[in-house]
Amino acid sequence: MSLNQASLAELDPAIHKALEDEKKRQQTHIELIASENFTLPAIMEATGSVLTNKYAEGYPAKRYYGGCEHVDVAESLAIERAKSLFGAEHANVQPHSGSQANTAVYFAVLDAGDKILTMSLQDGGHLTHGHPKNCSGFLYEVVNYGVNPESGHIDYDAIEATAQAEKPKLITVGASAYPRIIDFERMGQIAKECGALLLADIAHIAGLVATGLHPSPVPHADFVTTTTHKTLRGPRGGLILCRE
Repeated sequence: MSLNQASLAELDPAIHKALEDEKKRQQTHIELIASENFTLPAIMEATGSVLTNKYAEGYPAKRYYGGCEHVDVAESLAIERAKSLFGAEHANVQPHSGSQANTAVYFAVLDAGDKILTMSLQDGGHLTHGHPKNCSGFLYEVVNYGVNPESGHIDYDAIEATAQAEKPKLITVGASAYPRIIDFERMGQIAKECGALLLADIAHIAGLVATGLHPSPVPHADFVTTTTHKTLRGPRGGLILCRE
């Protein structure tokens, strides 16, 4: 049997069985996990393609390896489509996840010890928004905001007061467990008034933003990050969007 012609079932029956069992599980069970979705067969075709064989460090037309002309086409298409979909001026499509996208923004604009104002995990935030178990929680000085305990809504007046008192270098907005509409315009005003940069993490609502069902942070935030799966139903990956 030639390795180049063997199917997965022939080459590795144990892994093939695990994949088939997972397929059956997905077809017969409902998992109430908001961050999961069923991608399209065409997406799985693309992610299991010949691009697996190619190194392509760098950016389109600025690679460290030869033979990247077709990778450049694919990445350029992804960039232009992301910009068009979200109305952004710039897009980086290289992060492997939303967590990587957030970390890339931190590393680009913050120094160790800088102060960030973020939504606490217990109020609906995300691990990469300054939680002690994540690098964002021990590289930077973290100040948290949360929701009003009576209404369950983000307390924008309290955020504004905290921002004016603490003067963070960066404010994050966005959540992994907050089901209500986020006022990105108000957050943009708060950040501007205290001289902070604003990072909007829309990983869990990107599909709603793309379709206009949730207000977009792009006009108000300095950086917008998202995953490409979840409500976008694409491959597992991340995006960074920004203005000039």
